[in-house]
Amino acid sequence: MKNTTRDNWRVIVEVMPRAREIRAAALGFANLGHDLNGRLTGEAFEMSFAPRRLGDFGWLSVSDCRPGRDVDAEYRARCEEMLAEFLRHEHVRSGRVECDETHVCSHCNFGWEELTAEEAADGSVNQDEHSVEGEPVCCEAAINEFRTERGVPLLASAGGAA
Repeated sequence: MKNTTRDNWRVIVEVMPRAREIRAAALGFANLGHDLNGRLTGEAFEMSFAPRRLGDFGWLSVSDCRPGRDVDAEYRARCEEMLAEFLRHEHVRSGRVECDETHVCSHCNFGWEELTAEEAADGSVNQDEHSVEGEPVCCEAAINEFRTERGVPLLASAGGAA
């Protein structure tokens, strides 16, 4: 069915410069502190931080994917730890953990798409009269797998009822 991969993990924090006086060094601009008159002002802004790769040990770099390792859970945990540390600072108003998700069909490797409620009600875009909301649209194998799991008749070409 649907295979999901997650990558580009990141922590996004909202910084409020005027909440209190913030020294430039607190944001990592240590060499600019004397030129910034000691304060940052302006509207809230977001900053995005990527975690170090799981397989990056500084002196050695290996693949993130090792047997028995839940890479997504480990990246999420690493990002949650980073977020907790950022939120300890007064000038960080809020934050969140994000990643990019890609969904593909396990049968054809095309991007995963499903029939919407409107499409399922519109007979002109359906495979047959048994098409329902949530049904994949990429390939016959995915449609028949979906239908088998839900007790919906298979496509006629797969030996299902017409």
